[in-house]
Amino acid sequence: MQANRTRNKPIQVYFTESEIQHIRVKMERALTKNMSAYVRKMATDGLILNLNFDSLDRLFSDVGKASRLINQIVKRVNSTGRFYAEDIVEIQEKQPEIL
Repeated sequence: MQANRTRNKPIQVYFTESEIQHIRVKMERALTKNMSAYVRKMATDGLILNLNFDSLDRLFSDVGKASRLINQIVKRVNSTGRFYAEDIVEIQEKQPEIL
């Protein structure tokens, strides 16, 4: 090891062949050819995101329910040419659920 190296503290890490191939693919996407620089950059500045979309799934489901209700009412209005008082009551009853 050279005494005047800026980076003079080694860390030994072992990879499987498939992990190395995966790293190379990611390096290509990042347009870099220096594995040492890439691994160092990912180790110091890399970001791992664990995302939870449960609340969005519930929101999409609720929006879907509201859309179906509105579509049913619109079809009824289009087929009969009338808007019934029951439709207004149904919308009012479902409004808290929609909101």
